[in-house]
Amino acid sequence: MGRGTGRGGRRRRGGIPAVTSKKTSPATIAAQALGWTDPVTRAVVPPIHPSSTFVRDPDNRYSSGRIYARADCPGYDQPEAVLTALEGGAAAALFASGSAAASALFLALDPGDHVVIPPVMYWSLRNWLLTFGTRWGLAVQVVDPTDLDAMAAAVVRGRTRLVWVESPANPLWTISDIGALADIAHAAGARLAVDSTVATPVLTRPLTLGADLVMHSATKYLNGHSDVVAGALVTGTEDGFWQRIKTNRAQMGGILGPFEAWLLLRGLRTLFARVPLACRSAQLLAERLAAHPNVLEVLYPGLPGFPGHETARRQMAGGFGAMLSIRVRGGAAAAIATAARVGLWTRATSLGGVESFIEHRSSIEGPGSPVPPDLLRLSVGLEAVEDLIADLSDALDG
Repeated sequence: MGRGTGRGGRRRRGGIPAVTSKKTSPATIAAQALGWTDPVTRAVVPPIHPSSTFVRDPDNRYSSGRIYARADCPGYDQPEAVLTALEGGAAAALFASGSAAASALFLALDPGDHVVIPPVMYWSLRNWLLTFGTRWGLAVQVVDPTDLDAMAAAVVRGRTRLVWVESPANPLWTISDIGALADIAHAAGARLAVDSTVATPVLTRPLTLGADLVMHSATKYLNGHSDVVAGALVTGTEDGFWQRIKTNRAQMGGILGPFEAWLLLRGLRTLFARVPLACRSAQLLAERLAAHPNVLEVLYPGLPGFPGHETARRQMAGGFGAMLSIRVRGGAAAAIATAARVGLWTRATSLGGVESFIEHRSSIEGPGSPVPPDLLRLSVGLEAVEDLIADLSDALDG
């Protein structure tokens, strides 16, 4: 498996791209959405194409390159091209959700294939793999990715086909060494896929570190406004495995609607404005909460004493993410009571929106979760950080 190869602003189908230099900043790529304009109207904002089908030529060909929207939605062209450029990949594919993207990837494997997953990861996907995935025929093994010796022992040539990691890993924010894990996977002839939802391409580009595939729950930071459910995959190589993933999307129907794709593109254009601001607020919040008498522990990669801090410094550029968790003194009851007392924080699941969320995570995940019962997960939004600190401090004080 090779490293990802950049594609820059190369045009696929649809809009007219601006001429971009190889040195164009990712922030510029995102803000201008590669500078595409509508070829008919010259509009800088793309139209929404709701059509489900496309006209066949008199000679029975499809000169437009499109047959049916389930596989050929015009609204995917620009956001997929932007994601490809931001991740330094070869191609991207949008899906109806992060779960749809991940399941399409795993179902591109064959029954009997061995996959290695971490104990801390998106809980819904973990449950899917350990229930449906195993019933379908995957051999799923849970291994701590921070233990490189254990990973090297688990990943076996001729057996292991995929290593899946999430970094930072929700909701304990465990940091995995992507480059080291890529070396382990590739030495055994396996692929490395990284859930980079929390890091986003603003902070980490896993393909440039050696990963083969990147997944995003685009509902979160890529969209950034809590109004779209979407997912995305980016590949470093357009190989046969990638074609199987694309076929899964078309045949299983886990597709994104054209309006949702349009909203996602709009969100992507402000990604580099939103994420750094939220990261700065999260860093300050973590530092302040670490000194609060009713906080047992702050879990945040930006704190020097956090396990994996040095790895995070090496592979995360410009911040440590806008997600953190706190463990509240007094156990689950105290944590739930703290969440009940907040005024500015929104008690809701999900993350990555402009508003700040707080959630008692073990209540969501239930039995078997690795999440301590006293843990509150915090998604830091774009509000004034001093307001957020004061509100949560008051709630912790009771």
